[in-house]
Amino acid sequence: MAALRRYRELDPPDFLAVATPGAGKTTFALRVATELLAQRRIEQVIVVTPTEHLKVQWAEAAAKVGLHLDPGLGSAKRGRSKQFHGQAVTYAGVAAATHSYEARTVAAKTLVIFDEIHHAGDARSWGEAIEQAFCLATRRLALTGTPFRSDTNKIPFVRYLDTGDGVRRSEADYVYGYAEALRDQVVRPVVFLAYGGGMRWRTRAGDELAANLGEPLTKDVTAQAWRTALDPAGEWIHSVLRAADQRLSEVRRHIPDAGGLVIASDQRQARAYARALEKICEQRPTVVLSDDTGASRRIEKFAQSEDRWMVAVRMVSEGVDVPRLAVGVYATATSTPLFFAQAVGRFVRSRRRGELASIFLPTVPILLAHASTLEKQRDHVLGKPPATDGDLWAPEEALLAEANRQRKLVEFEGEQETLEAIAAFDHVLFDARAYGLQTEASSAEEAEYLGLPGLLEPDQVSALLAERQRRQLARRDRQSRRDKEPAEVSLFRALEGRRKELNSLVSQVARSRGVPHSHVHAGLRREVGGPPLAQATTEQVEARIKAARRWLESA
Repeated sequence: MAALRRYRELDPPDFLAVATPGAGKTTFALRVATELLAQRRIEQVIVVTPTEHLKVQWAEAAAKVGLHLDPGLGSAKRGRSKQFHGQAVTYAGVAAATHSYEARTVAAKTLVIFDEIHHAGDARSWGEAIEQAFCLATRRLALTGTPFRSDTNKIPFVRYLDTGDGVRRSEADYVYGYAEALRDQVVRPVVFLAYGGGMRWRTRAGDELAANLGEPLTKDVTAQAWRTALDPAGEWIHSVLRAADQRLSEVRRHIPDAGGLVIASDQRQARAYARALEKICEQRPTVVLSDDTGASRRIEKFAQSEDRWMVAVRMVSEGVDVPRLAVGVYATATSTPLFFAQAVGRFVRSRRRGELASIFLPTVPILLAHASTLEKQRDHVLGKPPATDGDLWAPEEALLAEANRQRKLVEFEGEQETLEAIAAFDHVLFDARAYGLQTEASSAEEAEYLGLPGLLEPDQVSALLAERQRRQLARRDRQSRRDKEPAEVSLFRALEGRRKELNSLVSQVARSRGVPHSHVHAGLRREVGGPPLAQATTEQVEARIKAARRWLESA
């Protein structure tokens, strides 16, 4: 293991390992711990985790290699067996008993393992607590799968290098990103199936609004359309859940025990999604809520079963090990890059070669941006100056800044009433490339993309998606030739239909090239001529449709 060799080479008091979820951070840390104990360089191990569930998970993993950790006694000394080599505690638990852990660390040579160390910056009191409690520890090993944070809170025991202009960037001792893990077949390739569609809602003030999810919208309208899509009272989420269950059935043809996970915004929606899934697949899903005392047991039971679905709010955002998860539905309001990366991390753990993960999500620009940059490794940055139009780092970093500004994108004040929420399959995103044209949910064209085999190599995924897009374009061409607008159809109806087709193609080209829709429209006008779209004739719109298809076919 490269990380272990690096640790032995440096032999440091502090070590930060950054590795994509599913790459084996726990195995690496436990190997370090057992070696140091065997060499008598340490006398005890303390593992600090973000959640109560992860304490138990660490204790069970450690027991398999002969390392016994107490996950339940917290800071209490009474009744602690001398058979334990140490304990597992949460960051909140350390903050509640800082002096106790400080005394325990000083009393014996201690290795402290920080699981998902970025959580030490979640609250200022947490960071200060672990810094005080473990500053005199013999060794500290920090682990994270998502080293960046959505703020500039300093993470204790992490080195920051001054890169100039008041900017400091975290420096890891070992990095193993998603791209490297995918190359080594340690993790699964992920396809994102994006769904848009027409939304109509009534605001608190009584105004009725309508928008198409996935089209360029203002931030506020995007927020309301997104909220409408996730509302269990609308049809959008039900259509997406049916599509996801259909996809899961296809995957289970190749991976019989494959499971699915729906990540919901809140408990009310989680329960409603569970009821909808029960009607769809005739099997009651496992529901995991953040304040449920039996949440850990429910997750463990689901992990060991062959049940189809689990619905959760936040309990499985990171660290929870359910390797059989292969299909996900991102039905949550949270839009930060940190949470998105953690959520995707639940599906990438590979058990055998060729397994493919599929994640369904709404066609919201910030989510598509996160999905497109999945393979990029980011460091934690402190003191970054605000972006300007001329900044070289703007293309990537502006996405993070925008995500942070939209942290509560759909959690705005006031209520709204869903009037209509119709889902439409928009496209498949894989390896930062978009495939497919918008089509109705439950259509034959959608079924082709849902029917991808559950076992595929990454190059096979690209080839199959490209072939399905080629066939879809060819069918659209044949249909267009057969269904020429008859003379009795009004001109405005004919133009409306062709403009809709053109806008769908423009959206696809814009995603594949990573440029705004306006740039694509301008490029089409330069190539085939004519006025702006609103003033274009039927023939001019048709010419642009043909040009856009050529661009897609040559992409």
